[in-house]
Amino acid sequence: MKHRIGDEQVLELLVYAMVADADRIEHNLQVYKTDASREIYGLEQDGVVLAVAGFTLDDQLTLELHHIAVHPEYRNQGYGRGLLLELLETKQPKLIRAETDEAAVDFYRNVGFQVISLGEKYPGVERFECVYEVEPEDE
Repeated sequence: MKHRIGDEQVLELLVYAMVADADRIEHNLQVYKTDASREIYGLEQDGVVLAVAGFTLDDQLTLELHHIAVHPEYRNQGYGRGLLLELLETKQPKLIRAETDEAAVDFYRNVGFQVISLGEKYPGVERFECVYEVEPEDE
């Protein structure tokens, strides 16, 4: 979906996942547009973008999840989990990392991430590191 970053639906979902500061949002959007390693996947149904995830995958197969969002009308229906499962299948990472706020911690816990408090990273805002280790398949 990277080629659709200017589309209103994709942009709206990415902004849901970003800190609500106009300069930071614009910076993040520029990074998606210019950094070849930054990817965006999405779930679309009947012309509606339901969910998006922005990420990078490094040489050690660690997938850094920078942004993930589900349209408010479609939350709590498994679309976020489905998007993560798609990333696991297509990118085959060994580890997934994400940093989030308290509002999203339960989502990560519910899909099997370990959640570690990073403390008050910004004044009055506790942040969390979420880590998912992919178990190797039996050969």
